[in-house]
Amino acid sequence: MMSDPILHRDDPAKDPLIGNVKVTRQDWLNAALSVLKSGGVEAVKVADLASGMNVSRSSFYWYFNGRTDLLDALLDHWERTNTAAMVAQANAPARTITEACCNIFRCNINTALFDNRLDFAIRDWARRAPRVNAVLKAGDEARLEALTHMFLRFEYPQLEATARARVIYYMQLGYDDANLGETLDDRLAMVPGYLVAFTGRVPTAAEIQSFASYARDVTDADRSS
Repeated sequence: MMSDPILHRDDPAKDPLIGNVKVTRQDWLNAALSVLKSGGVEAVKVADLASGMNVSRSSFYWYFNGRTDLLDALLDHWERTNTAAMVAQANAPARTITEACCNIFRCNINTALFDNRLDFAIRDWARRAPRVNAVLKAGDEARLEALTHMFLRFEYPQLEATARARVIYYMQLGYDDANLGETLDDRLAMVPGYLVAFTGRVPTAAEIQSFASYARDVTDADRSS
């Protein structure tokens, strides 16, 4: 079960709120994101969010013009985080295509980098909202374009680069949804084979070790938080 996001007022690392302010715009957005991921867009209701944060509904209108404005902010957040992160990872410096794919694999390991649950929630929302579906398709196209260019950088032919980009992208999207119940060690043991399947090339031991160290560091940080 997802835990409620920490409010600004309850976070000792944040500056104290001034005056009568009890929650920030980011608090509203975080609370709405949490509900969107756990219950879908229909569950994102201003009154319920206010009750959960123990504030009045009126404070919502300091930050948003209405529920539609909040939903637009959620969609914008998805574009600026998930889509932007995958594009950035595809464009990240790499000496080999296998190292480049390890950069993409980080999206499935680090939820702070790429939130799969948010992606699933946006896709579910898009099935019932043509406007959201249009934004989703644009995001998918941007990600696939970045992944295709990643393969092109390493001199794959255009058609092969497009095909390999699709394979790695759709596998990344469906991996968590498959709910394989793997341990981290099980997952890491598969990485060399996945890289051969995605690229047709054998990764170096140093590349595998670097990714494994990253994955373990992220997992340890998640457990301690």
